[in-house]
Amino acid sequence: MSKALEILTKYWKHEAFRSPQEEIITSVLNGMDTLALLPTGGGKSICFQVPAMMQEGICLVISPLIALMRDQVQNLQSKGIKAIALTGGIHQDEIIDLLDNCQFGNYKFLYLSPERLQNDWIVERIKNLPINLIAIDEAHCVSQWGHDFRPAYLKIKLLKELFPNLPFIALTASATERVKEDIITQLQLKEPKVFAKSFYRENISYIVLETEDKNHWLQQILKKNPEPAIIYVTTRKACTETVAQLTILGFTATFYHGGLSTKEKQNNMALWMEEKVQVMVATNAFGMGIDKANVKSIIHLHLPQNLENYYQESGRAGRDGKKAYAVLLNNPSDVLHAEAQFIKVLPDKTFLNLVFLKLCAFLQIAYGEGIEEQFGFNINAFCNKYGFPILKTYNALQFLDRQGILTLSQEFSEKISLQFCISSKEVIRYMSLNPKEEAIIMAILRTYPGIHEMQTAINPVLIAKKANHSESEVLTILQKLKDKNIIDYNAKNNDATITFNEVREDERTINRVAKYLESQNKLKTAQLQAVLKYCLDKTTCKQKLLIQYFGEVLKEDCGHCSYCLNKNKKNTPVTSVSEKIIELLRTQDLSSRDIQKLTKYPTDDIIFALQNMLENNTIYIQPNNLYSLK
Repeated sequence: MSKALEILTKYWKHEAFRSPQEEIITSVLNGMDTLALLPTGGGKSICFQVPAMMQEGICLVISPLIALMRDQVQNLQSKGIKAIALTGGIHQDEIIDLLDNCQFGNYKFLYLSPERLQNDWIVERIKNLPINLIAIDEAHCVSQWGHDFRPAYLKIKLLKELFPNLPFIALTASATERVKEDIITQLQLKEPKVFAKSFYRENISYIVLETEDKNHWLQQILKKNPEPAIIYVTTRKACTETVAQLTILGFTATFYHGGLSTKEKQNNMALWMEEKVQVMVATNAFGMGIDKANVKSIIHLHLPQNLENYYQESGRAGRDGKKAYAVLLNNPSDVLHAEAQFIKVLPDKTFLNLVFLKLCAFLQIAYGEGIEEQFGFNINAFCNKYGFPILKTYNALQFLDRQGILTLSQEFSEKISLQFCISSKEVIRYMSLNPKEEAIIMAILRTYPGIHEMQTAINPVLIAKKANHSESEVLTILQKLKDKNIIDYNAKNNDATITFNEVREDERTINRVAKYLESQNKLKTAQLQAVLKYCLDKTTCKQKLLIQYFGEVLKEDCGHCSYCLNKNKKNTPVTSVSEKIIELLRTQDLSSRDIQKLTKYPTDDIIFALQNMLENNTIYIQPNNLYSLK
């Protein structure tokens, strides 16, 4: 058994590598710059984690997503592998301690955001670390043609100058040919070995259904396929509404979105992972690090923002190699809805500047200040105060995040402030009578010395760490102290955390990044057009359309997407079905569901006949989604 396989078996409990993981690892170990394009579920992290474990020293991992960094660090730590992440909101003193640990503590992985490379002193510290490999995750972020361009990624090439003899491995799950070339250029990869696993998923049937009755199709799909399923929606409200509708229809379901607390996310995730519920209804916040092999159906109730996201989300089906379904339910109004949700809410420079100024006022950041300060943030409260539209404001904040001006972490949190109501002597007396609470109370007093004089914001995670207790234990004791009138305790819910990565400079800040705004807005418009082409094209195999977008060519039709199934149906006479539909519509207007019930024909035959009659202008759809004769 090779050393790489031994490490894979020991730490990841896999008996063999997936193709082309082993070839990628060999390339890295041979000191070659490497570009790995592995579709979602392809096991990208293994490709740098295993070779890093095979060598002395530490692997430097550049990643743009705080949640992804935390997830990978926790997974490594759970395997007994020492890993650290320099996420936003960590004070300089703590960063120094963490980097000391990396240098002298035999750590194997250091994760950091690309924005950290803009801090010269951090770069100087990194230069002195025993780095054995540099991994760039989500490498498409370095390209202006990528769906998530971040200018801070352009700084990564500085590491090439600092570590000219170290191999770089760039990884992404979705990149067009243009983006792939841009990654190589912008990261200055030297004669890289490129590994690209095909985007073709032989076992997934890609289905696009045009229907005015989405609940009916949900019922049909989930009833026919009782295995685990994910339903993707585009809003948090749609999550709860869809779960309620599924419950009425007799299915078990839970939901997941960025506005849930960590505990709620974990509980809901466990329900689905342990198959106590069949369906997870989620926004695109769900999916990172999820590797559930037996997901049978991925259903999109709304049009996705781009095909990159759609491919990753739909690719979470059928990872066990068995037949699976990626179904996109679409009706004519969805196009208008998608344009309103994704295009018409894109901010221009004037709005971006206004949001930034008001954000600084809202968070009370003075001109020339704010760097590395972290704030709890509720976007609804912010928008209500200034009369801003929520989606457009959110897009403006996301743009500022991608440009590295701030870090927007969409995680539910509680902003906690408190003040002791009793004297120091009485606090000491209380601790002597309640020794189990002493460590937490002392940690608060030592960390926040002015907490007797005024309401002070505290960080329960930091307190828990210093007191060697869990966060939940800290919160429980705070509530107990409040109930006994020992402290005045306030908790305010936030649905995000904002960390400023640079000082406030108002127009100068916005002017510097505005050049990227117009090009990104144009790119988003083009990406949505690609989604519409995928949905509305009735002359091409869906698999062909999808992988063609990523620069691949499928010579033959897949045979099992919605286009291929309908094409095969064309040999079946539809005259009798159409005649029966016309007969019914002569007496009353009907929905497709009503027509299916009354005719008793198979649903596929009804849908095909209706589509054929619409194309021939025999019938039309009314605003109430009922079919009528012309």
